[in-house]
Amino acid sequence: MDGLPSLNDNKWLRGGVRAPEMRSQDAEAIAVTALSYIAGDRTLFDRFLALTGLEVPALRQAAATPGFLPGVLDFILAHEPTLTAFAADAGIGPARVAEARRALDDGPLRESP
Repeated sequence: MDGLPSLNDNKWLRGGVRAPEMRSQDAEAIAVTALSYIAGDRTLFDRFLALTGLEVPALRQAAATPGFLPGVLDFILAHEPTLTAFAADAGIGPARVAEARRALDDGPLRESP
């Protein structure tokens, strides 16, 4: 099987052209849109605050920290109904949200050793 393309290599999908990687500015825009979506739904916003341990007054300061926007997308991606609803509201595919997450960071948020 040497020399054959791997089916796992997505460059062979969509006519053999690999999709360009998302720019960080575009990924940040999706994350900010996700935060607005979360803030616009009281139940979702309360869950976000509970899971992050944030309080409303600290939200603006937290939003300026490096891991915040990836965390917003992690929150959206962690619950498929939320992901689907957000993607539909934003007019993008759910895969685009995952792509934005990857563009902001090389993987899920990790604690330092």
